[in-house]
Amino acid sequence: MKELKDLKIELMISIWPTVQESSENYSEMLEKGLLIRTDRGVRVSMQCGGDTIHFDATNPEARKFIWSRAKKNYYDKGIKVFWLDEAEPEYSVYDFELYRYHEGPNMQIGNTYPVRYAQAFYEGMQAEGQTNIVNLLRCAWAGSQKYGALVWSGDIASSWETFRNQLSAGLNMGIAGIPWWTTDIGGFHGGNPKDPKFRELLIRWFQWGTFCPVMRLHGDREPKPEGEPTASGADNEVWSFGEEAYPILKKYLHIREELRNYTRELMKEAHEKGSPVMRTCFYEFPEDRKAWQVHTQYMYGHKYLVAPVLAAERRESTVYLPAGAKWKPWDGDEIYDGGNGVEVKCPIDYMPVFVRQ
Repeated sequence: MKELKDLKIELMISIWPTVQESSENYSEMLEKGLLIRTDRGVRVSMQCGGDTIHFDATNPEARKFIWSRAKKNYYDKGIKVFWLDEAEPEYSVYDFELYRYHEGPNMQIGNTYPVRYAQAFYEGMQAEGQTNIVNLLRCAWAGSQKYGALVWSGDIASSWETFRNQLSAGLNMGIAGIPWWTTDIGGFHGGNPKDPKFRELLIRWFQWGTFCPVMRLHGDREPKPEGEPTASGADNEVWSFGEEAYPILKKYLHIREELRNYTRELMKEAHEKGSPVMRTCFYEFPEDRKAWQVHTQYMYGHKYLVAPVLAAERRESTVYLPAGAKWKPWDGDEIYDGGNGVEVKCPIDYMPVFVRQ
């Protein structure tokens, strides 16, 4: 940790809300009613590295207990940001009526779990005097944004269809009042860095990720090391996808860096007003009827119109420029009137982005 801090890198620790019977905390948590209950059968909700049960995040005492352990083992040692994984919670046996929480049956209040999970860490960190609290969570519900939840879309597939779905997910999250959202660039499951088809998907996803609230390359790449069932997958750094991909990814990392101050302004606006960072076109241009009908482009804040390339081998796109503004390509000089569609070349190293004038 000290070595990373000397490099000005902030370490994030991944935590799961599951407790194994072999845990030193299990007996105490069981006795105090701090674990999710089951109405019948054994008290097991998930089998991942062993039989586990989730702590009951809807119980205020359970939230305090979990934070006390995280504080002792991580926070007091310098960890100031957490990756709160497995926040749904996910059940190995998908039998929702089986589980019961402090606040009520899972069928009635189960969707509030990620909110309370985020609350446990937010309130604990706040009590320590921390003010800029943001934690990464795999799931959210109405109200999660109150507790510094930066949500990512989960362990998704490495496919074009899934990529397309992420755009809809991000826009819906923003319009629902949860502005801090991100995705596993390239997807989580199934991508092989040596596969040319995956490399194209990764490049297009990476270009789009540059204009997301948080830009985050993550995934369990194939093939996994033989004989190591719990090991991480293949390499997943920007230089892992071949000589053609690397300079493109590097280019977009630099673009993201160029956007740093602008992105900070958007985050400040999101914090103060709840404004989305990724915005549907109709959010910025409500008077333009066509803006309500476009689904494959969006605004990154008020300034940038982003049209990700969402299909394999596509090298040309039609981009609709909303009425009520003039538009200039990111790296061009020509000015276009709004209210029209324009044909744009999009070779593999280029994603269409227009700047509002």
